[in-house]
Amino acid sequence: MTEQQADKGSIQVIERMMSLLEVLADMPEPASLKLLAQSTGLHPSTAHRILAAMTSAAIVERQDAGSYMLGIRLLELGNIVKSRINIRQVALPHMQQLHELVGEAVNLGIRHEDEIIYVERTSSGRSLVRVVYLVGGRAPLHLTSVGKLFLADDGLADVRAYARRTGLPGKTPHSLTRLDALEKELDRIRRHEFACDNEEAEIGLRCLAAPIRNDEGQLVAGLSVSAPADRHNPDWVTPIKATASEISLALGYRRPVRR
Repeated sequence: MTEQQADKGSIQVIERMMSLLEVLADMPEPASLKLLAQSTGLHPSTAHRILAAMTSAAIVERQDAGSYMLGIRLLELGNIVKSRINIRQVALPHMQQLHELVGEAVNLGIRHEDEIIYVERTSSGRSLVRVVYLVGGRAPLHLTSVGKLFLADDGLADVRAYARRTGLPGKTPHSLTRLDALEKELDRIRRHEFACDNEEAEIGLRCLAAPIRNDEGQLVAGLSVSAPADRHNPDWVTPIKATASEISLALGYRRPVRR
């Protein structure tokens, strides 16, 4: 056997292994050898041989009844991958693509207690109005589009507790400083899955944001585009939401299927 033939055979084994894993991942219960062979198009003896190798590596677990399920080693490996994920690193290529599309600053913000912290930014280089959105900058949750995403993700009691703690201070005439106005805005965000900042943190600056979720469905960050009010375009909502979804997908998020 030539080296090229050996390489081809190794790749084929890996492809067959992956097809078995994909079928097992879709099975809510342990699957029989017969069912796995049928689902993957493999001969039962071939499927059995590959499953045996994966079982010895704890990638697959064999049940007493001769059926198979995903093994504990996959969970261990998944946790290692998860611990090494850096949201900034995952998000930045997507942010740069969005920046090229809209031509304005793209921001990545995370929550720290009652504030948003901006941890990454692609600068448009066009706007002098960008005090709030410098990397490392902080702002109260209710004054920014990203912050509102986190408040919208909270329950009613948590939002009211936030209002009591902070007093909902304003920075501009457009700031939401009344609880009833804030609750109405948060309800709109929950229904439409994006948030706006209409010169609420800084006069002359408007912003749109969409949520980023991890593999557990938790809101871990917000993606926003900020621009001077005269260049603001509400149509940016679509690419912002699409980009946030791509980042969420890269973090392992899968949108629940509505029944």
